[in-house]
Amino acid sequence: MAAPLPQKGPGLAGMSLQQQQSHLLTGCGPSPGQNPMPPQGALREISPVFLCRIGQETVQDIVTRTMEIFQITRATQLPNGVTQSQAAYQDRFGKLQEHLRQLALLFRKLRLLYERCVEMTADLEEGPSELVPYVGDDMSPVRVEPCNVAVNQERQEVLEKVKLKNQEMKVLMDQMRNLLWDINAMLTLRK
Repeated sequence: MAAPLPQKGPGLAGMSLQQQQSHLLTGCGPSPGQNPMPPQGALREISPVFLCRIGQETVQDIVTRTMEIFQITRATQLPNGVTQSQAAYQDRFGKLQEHLRQLALLFRKLRLLYERCVEMTADLEEGPSELVPYVGDDMSPVRVEPCNVAVNQERQEVLEKVKLKNQEMKVLMDQMRNLLWDINAMLTLRK
């Protein structure tokens, strides 16, 4: 299935999984415009789909917080001999600390959601291990229902067209890669 994630922080080590979930899922609070979490008694009845949706929202919150952190650091002026207000630096530092604290909570929440999803879906069949469409020369056998000869022939023609298009795209990508190498080489020589 998936590779295990790094261990959780020491602050939640003494809690059970249920306590950690209730602490983190309710501790971070929903973002504006999001649906609030179901009541505590309903945590046992949450479906994996709902947990995945919460996880997706959590990832979006993580990305938003990270972008805010980068915006704060970009707006921070490096010391260049000009004295700036100490209060402004303290304010920015406080904002950064708060964003980092919230980011840590969001990662813990995401970790708990992941563990709960893995726990709830452990008994399901394992999905496809690779989602890359058509890799290699030989195709894995596909179970085909008995059907019209014309349908089978059309399928073979479509497969051949896909193979040809894939080969053309590979040649184009190689040409583009070589062109970029040549451009980069010329630019470095020009400097």
